[in-house]
Amino acid sequence: MTEGPKGPSLLDLAESVVRSGKACGADEIEATVSDGREFSVDVRRGQIENLVEAGSRGLSFRVIKDKKTAHAATSDLQEETIARLVRNAVSRAALGSPDEYAGLPHLSSEKVDIPSLRLFDPEVSGLEPARKIRLALETERIALGDKRITNSHGASFITNEVTTVLAGSNGFLGSYDQTFCSLSVGLQAGDTDERVEDYWVSVDRFFKNLEPPETVAKKAVERTVRQLNPRKIRTQTVPLIFEPDMTDWLMGFLFSCISAVAVYQKTSFLAGRQGERIGNENVTVVDDALMPGKLGSRPFDSEGVPCRKTTVFDRGVLRRYLSNTYAGRKLKLPTTGNSDGGGVGPNNFFLVPGTFSPHEMIASMDRGLILTRTIGHGLNPVTGDISRGAFGLWVEAGEITFPVSEVTIAGNLGEILSQIEMVGNDLDFRSPVCGPTIKVGALTVAGE
Repeated sequence: MTEGPKGPSLLDLAESVVRSGKACGADEIEATVSDGREFSVDVRRGQIENLVEAGSRGLSFRVIKDKKTAHAATSDLQEETIARLVRNAVSRAALGSPDEYAGLPHLSSEKVDIPSLRLFDPEVSGLEPARKIRLALETERIALGDKRITNSHGASFITNEVTTVLAGSNGFLGSYDQTFCSLSVGLQAGDTDERVEDYWVSVDRFFKNLEPPETVAKKAVERTVRQLNPRKIRTQTVPLIFEPDMTDWLMGFLFSCISAVAVYQKTSFLAGRQGERIGNENVTVVDDALMPGKLGSRPFDSEGVPCRKTTVFDRGVLRRYLSNTYAGRKLKLPTTGNSDGGGVGPNNFFLVPGTFSPHEMIASMDRGLILTRTIGHGLNPVTGDISRGAFGLWVEAGEITFPVSEVTIAGNLGEILSQIEMVGNDLDFRSPVCGPTIKVGALTVAGE
């Protein structure tokens, strides 16, 4: 267990809430205390538009009595306020309906070595506000130096430092500290009638790993201007290359379908299909909370269950749903350490990378579309169907020829997973839910 300078007092507070809940008659109680410090600056056209520096503390807890559950949360941590909230929560629990699956998890003997996860960067804590502002200003200045850029949505620099403490009447007590930082810029190019826009963001737990302003600006410019002078294409079924950002949202959709909550609620097309082949041999998907320094890493979930590595798809076969204690009990499956508040959340959930470079994938394509951006919703987890507005780059004879706009891609997640022909080697973990570049055999692209 790691403790920041405020760690011991937070531990005492969490333990006192648990004792108070038991004294008021709760059968079980779980308390989470968080202590955070955030900084964010947004600049546009060389001027600061928004500047926030704030700290916050909060307490949330759930009490269970006679298999009936009540929740409460507050940012007022005065002793009398907390005592009243605990009493009221126990009283409210009695008004609910009993649920045989309610309850805290059994205390595990497993322990995760928190320092080895590398979740906290002291340098983030020591950054001066003036330096953070300069980084945002410099990023935008460099980007606007490119004459092809006509406007800026602004640049931002953000840092977060958070201490999380969890105590439960099952005997669990733990805490950990974590940091995040990001540098981003959004741009526009083209005139009023043919304006295009895009952005780039670098995010990491460690400041030294952030891309410098020059790199962030250059990538944002490249991603924006490559869309200039787009063309329309006719409706056709062609191979598609998903850039990493596009694989990310595809993996996010997949996560919503393998969440045990969606499975027991019958709102996923993957319900009841554990052990079946869904994708092809190229599809291995993992949820791993124990990867050092990654954004989704953590030692334990929001119920105190030790986090772990779980193989969700093994060469196309659906092996596991990801669950918290409640959903696991509903499905008669063990929890996977994915509790996130009252539901199920990802840790580091990703498609395992392959060996192909993006250039090799493009070169392998006789004719098709590189998917660069989508808009709209159009995701149906009950059926797995996908329909979204899209932008991209058209490929002919292995070469990018022109940008494409005003098209819609349509398909089914299960079919896409079964048609992944190539998996890239460019997985970068810029998000807890992510994937590398992939090439899919065929999808319908609706145009003219």
